[in-house]
Amino acid sequence: MTKKNVHTVPSKGGSGWDNKVGGEVVSHHHKKETAVEKGRSIARANEAEHVIHDKGGKIQQSNSYGNDPNPPKDQR
Repeated sequence: MTKKNVHTVPSKGGSGWDNKVGGEVVSHHHKKETAVEKGRSIARANEAEHVIHDKGGKIQQSNSYGNDPNPPKDQR
């Protein structure tokens, strides 16, 4: 796999959750928690961004496991 973002999204059929890389389903899970864990491991292995969506398809959370182009600024 190339360095593309991993998206954890509800499956099209409404029966579970999918992890997609480049628009292609790479894993399917019955529970969201399991899908998020697998998506995280795929993103870490590829040093990519992991984007987690809610049931409505909106972005709920995003985590970077590679070279973050916009790292958080320290407020010290």
